[in-house]
Amino acid sequence: MRAIVAELSDRFYERETVVRSLVAGMLAGQHSLLLGPPGTAKSELARELTGRVTGASYWEILLSRFTDPKRMFGPIDVAELVQGRYTQVFDGRATQAHIAFIDEIFKCSAGALNETLAFLNERLYHPENGGAPIPCPLISAVTASNELGDGEETAAVYDRLLVRLEVGYLTDPANFASLIRSAVQTDVGADPTTVKLDALQTAVRTHVPAIGIGDGVVDAVCQLRASLRRAELVVSDRRWKASVRLVQASAFLAGRTEADESDLAVLANVLWDSPTERPSVEREVLSLVNPDAGEALDWSDAIDELEAQLDSKAGQSKDALSEWAIKEANKKLAKAGKRLEEMRKDALDSGRSTAALDRVIARRKAVHARVMVEALGVDASMVSGAI
Repeated sequence: MRAIVAELSDRFYERETVVRSLVAGMLAGQHSLLLGPPGTAKSELARELTGRVTGASYWEILLSRFTDPKRMFGPIDVAELVQGRYTQVFDGRATQAHIAFIDEIFKCSAGALNETLAFLNERLYHPENGGAPIPCPLISAVTASNELGDGEETAAVYDRLLVRLEVGYLTDPANFASLIRSAVQTDVGADPTTVKLDALQTAVRTHVPAIGIGDGVVDAVCQLRASLRRAELVVSDRRWKASVRLVQASAFLAGRTEADESDLAVLANVLWDSPTERPSVEREVLSLVNPDAGEALDWSDAIDELEAQLDSKAGQSKDALSEWAIKEANKKLAKAGKRLEEMRKDALDSGRSTAALDRVIARRKAVHARVMVEALGVDASMVSGAI
């Protein structure tokens, strides 16, 4: 699974945290949501990940307001109906899927809503003929949407998606240049790493639940809950409990037998409802996980402000942009880079996780690259080595 994370992170630029969280969600037996505008490779990433499980029954669907539940869970067997027997054909449908990808999840039709909820939460399907509920072998579903739903019906679906991940367009010009090159790349790489269904099932059912959760992690979670409440961010008890398995999955993915506070970083993708809440939740989570995170996030805010200034200067003369880049932006970004690298070295020397710092360092690199390309006219292909 670590190899799969590495391969997908290399293929999908600026998606390392997203990929790791999706894999942790799968190992936890939980469902994930990819939320972002069209054209951000949500569907491609979901298919690449879900297709790595060999021997699994895979099911995929693009929902609409008019999707019939029978299209999802099994059509009527016409031959049987002619004989007076009302039965459904479940082959190739959600009812037999181990892994699922559901696109445009919030466009679930009213008729399919209750069955979708039971499928995601209880792993059950209630057949059309009113017979006994049918157990479904679903391990994990990856879902995607361009926007959140806006009704009570979609809120119920949203609540079933433990891992929530925002994805946006690429920010680093060097990554964008690599993306363009990949469109004409003809080299065939090595065979992708896969995991066998029975191995994944064993991990989900046995190995991940066996990961230890010590008192230190429990105390940290209690502290985090109190911090979020003070910020008027209230999370349901059910979501807190479900998140424990995700913390265990993070530790398992790292090759440890007991979770530590660094694994709580995955909760930044669990404890928010509205995207406007995500930055506040991330700050609370990362500040608890790592003493460096508070300062790192302050630097992140400063970097975001510089990017906003760059956006606001669109249309200005080349001379004005160059002057701003040389006298202000590059100096601040260089200062941020130096301090962030110092903090990263200290974290490594102390045995602490560098995940939060690495994200901010990558963000600084992306903004610096934009300044170099858009304000100073440096060739995008030369930027990566220059910063």
